[in-house]
Amino acid sequence: MRSTGVRARVTRELVAPAERPVETEYRPRQPVDIARAVLAQRHGGNDPTFFLTAPLHAGGVLWRASRTPLGVATLALRQRVGGGVRAAAWGPGASWALDQLPALCGAHDEPDGFDASRHPSVAEWHRRHPDLRIGRTDLVFDALVSAIMEQKVTSMQAFSAWRSIVTWYGERAPGPTPRPMFAPPDVDGWRHVPSWAWHRAGLEPPQSRTIVETARRGASVVRAASAAVDGEARDRVFIGLRGVGIWTSAETRIRAFGDPDAVSVGDYHLAHQVGFALTGHRTDDDGMLELLEPFAGHRQRVIRLIYAGSALEPRRGPRLHPEDHRDR
Repeated sequence: MRSTGVRARVTRELVAPAERPVETEYRPRQPVDIARAVLAQRHGGNDPTFFLTAPLHAGGVLWRASRTPLGVATLALRQRVGGGVRAAAWGPGASWALDQLPALCGAHDEPDGFDASRHPSVAEWHRRHPDLRIGRTDLVFDALVSAIMEQKVTSMQAFSAWRSIVTWYGERAPGPTPRPMFAPPDVDGWRHVPSWAWHRAGLEPPQSRTIVETARRGASVVRAASAAVDGEARDRVFIGLRGVGIWTSAETRIRAFGDPDAVSVGDYHLAHQVGFALTGHRTDDDGMLELLEPFAGHRQRVIRLIYAGSALEPRRGPRLHPEDHRDR
């Protein structure tokens, strides 16, 4: 019955007042794979903060809802012939979202100093994907929360929990979205999600406790991470939080700051994939770091190229289906 009450609350908020969008056109200095840069921020195919009507290269529109420092915003992106991006935004955070658009599309990611020739396969993937850029959201707390949700659970569990909590406790995205979309709660909203809602969303208590405790220090965490001068300094900020480890810190650095060198050590699949792509065999975290060492400063870029090049290890068995304890 409680979850029914949540759905009723959301339904009453589905109709947003009409407003004219703020519009702009972003013209990258060099070709950029906009879809790959932006969709890397999506949390599964049913993420309530994202919707893609069709591939961008086929005339589709990429919709994104976010909670900016100025309030909720909806962003709609359409690829223009020649590489430009036509953007429209709605909501109190519309101007911030448009100002941040180049960073989201990877404008701050400079591959200078990246020597792809250190490995023949990396050189080939780089040749095939010269437009690969790592985007950033500059929304530290949302990046941190989503990474905490993904700690030590399957992607399926984490994406489902994100979808549920954002839909139940987020804010309806403004503008003519093609389906109901929602921006994440603000910091105080994350702190006040009740314990039963975390349970019904399928999130484990260690993750939910970490999110709630982190939200109590949310503003100071954001300030400290934003002021940090490099990845190591940001690691010290994030790992200083109880329940946050090196994997979560790296993922937050990638999502919020577009860190081209961050490596998510401790990931269930990543070391296997990097080892397979670069040697044809699985490896562990130590082996992965050794393989990526020649690309120091651009290790995340190499990982992105591996996935862009589809150089992934074939699946050997059925996907893990976690046991559901929510009705117990």
